[in-house]
Order: sequence, then structure tokens, then C-alpha cells
Amino acid sequence: RRPARGALETARGRPAGDPASLSCDPAMTKRPAEVTILAILLIAAAAIAAAVGFSLFVPGTPLDRMWNLNPAVHEVFATQARPVATLLLLVGGLAVVAGVGLLRRRIWAWLLSIAIFAMNALGDTVSLLITKDWPHSLAGILIDVLLLVLLFRTKVRDFFLRPS
Repeated sequence: RRPARGALETARGRPAGDPASLSCDPAMTKRPAEVTILAILLIAAAAIAAAVGFSLFVPGTPLDRMWNLNPAVHEVFATQARPVATLLLLVGGLAVVAGVGLLRRRIWAWLLSIAIFAMNALGDTVSLLITKDWPHSLAGILIDVLLLVLLFRTKVRDFFLRPS
């Protein structure tokens, strides 16, 4: 004899049709390593943006030593210090929000991360067209594409798009 309709239970012991029983894949309850890596990269990028932005707002601090790595960029940034610093702090804020949101499995953070890396790839492409600096621009584009590929991997996408 078959159990009465509605009396069926899922493998998790929940009634069939219960929204909590729709995701029976235990792999989707565990955060993919790619998500953690992307979140750490976004939070690190935010820290770097904050340091660069601060050094532009407040020159003459020990942070100025970082400009020895790329004095040409410092020359360009220093001519427009306030707007550049403001933009860096804004982008850094978005990056940290996206990174924390990824760790908390928020779909908006996944979408924001896609937007951040896509815009960065576009910026690197424009930079390549303007500066003709193939090594730096191409490296940036390749890194952005790799990060976008990670975001669109099936297990990462499903982690955000399927209910837990």
C-alpha cells in the first residue's frame, strides 16, 4: 500500500513539497572554494584601494613608499588626487561589500562581483587602447576573464542561484 498523498517525506525527513526540501544536494550547502578565493581577492583589493586612496588624500605618510613600485601612475594620480582617491574609496567599498556578500551567499554580491570584474576588464581594454601598454593591460584583462570564468562555473553559479 502507498502512503497517502502529502505523507511522503524527502531524504531529509521533511514533507514532500516543503520549500526547504527542494535542495537535496549537500554539495550546494557547502561554499565552493572559488567563492572563498574570490571573496578574499575582493577584500584584499578593497584594502589596497583604501591604502592608495588614503595616500592620495594624505600625502607624506609612510604609505607613500608604495609609489616606488609605479612612479608613473603616481604622477598621473597626483594631478587629480581628490577625484581619483574618491573613486578608489568608492570602488574599494563596493569590493568589500561584494566580498562579504559572497561569503554570506548573497545573490546580489555574485551579481556585483560580475559587474566589478567586467568593468575592470573594460577599463583594462580601454587602457590598452590608450596607452598601448600590452603587458600590463593584457595581464589585467586575462586576470579579469579568469575571475569571471570562476564566477560563472556551474558549482559557483548554482551556489548562488539555487535555494539552500
